[in-house]
Amino acid sequence: MDKLSISEIKMILKTITSENDPRLSEFEQDQRKGVQSAMAQWQKQQAKQVKLAEKYQEMSVFEEEKKAQGFQAICGIDEVGRGPLAGPVVAAAVILNDTHKILGLNDSKQLSVHKREELVTEIRKNARAIGIGEATAEEIDQLNIYQATKVAMQRAIDQLMITPDCLLIDAMVLDNGLPQEKIIKGDARSVSIAAASIIAKVYRDEWMTTYGEEYPAYGFSKNAGYGTKEHLKAIETYGILPIHRKTFAPIKNK
Repeated sequence: MDKLSISEIKMILKTITSENDPRLSEFEQDQRKGVQSAMAQWQKQQAKQVKLAEKYQEMSVFEEEKKAQGFQAICGIDEVGRGPLAGPVVAAAVILNDTHKILGLNDSKQLSVHKREELVTEIRKNARAIGIGEATAEEIDQLNIYQATKVAMQRAIDQLMITPDCLLIDAMVLDNGLPQEKIIKGDARSVSIAAASIIAKVYRDEWMTTYGEEYPAYGFSKNAGYGTKEHLKAIETYGILPIHRKTFAPIKNK
């Protein structure tokens, strides 16, 4: 039997997920540098997957506790966009199904654009329900950012096709009568909240990019409304837009 080529072995390694696969011992005996390099890469990837699985288990503790208490529609809630000078604050509410295992969930700010987009696809596949809510710049100015965030979160809950029986919320408490737990840094500690964080982040970034196409000088596709040099220069040169928050410095000082 002809020896497998290095490229063939690499393709096979992509399909192997168990360290007990007998083909691995054959490849380990292959002294070709390309094979040994491929094996080292496979082992590195396996170690990474083990860490991701461990992290996922750690981040499922709050959900498991709620399930043990009898809750069946546990909803993670998070927001993005509290700090920018422009655009809405956006919240997402996510109820994951019972069989989900979306490795790599984390605080959306810790993930690359590509990884967030990958995870949005996985979240949508594994969610029983997703709701998105916004509070506009005008509402933020009227209510203040803290109260506007609550409004956006409640709107996200109201958009769900399933009524949640328990809420896990990132650092907030909502006055809606539902059983809930406020979790500090919840987007890095709860899979449901992390999923909501990613959904909200991708939605808001797309919103800002679309708006930025109309006003390219402000750089919204890159800064998402935060006060970068480019953004501040555009405000000085072209003025304040309808989506700017008039109560946020330095805009409020103009």
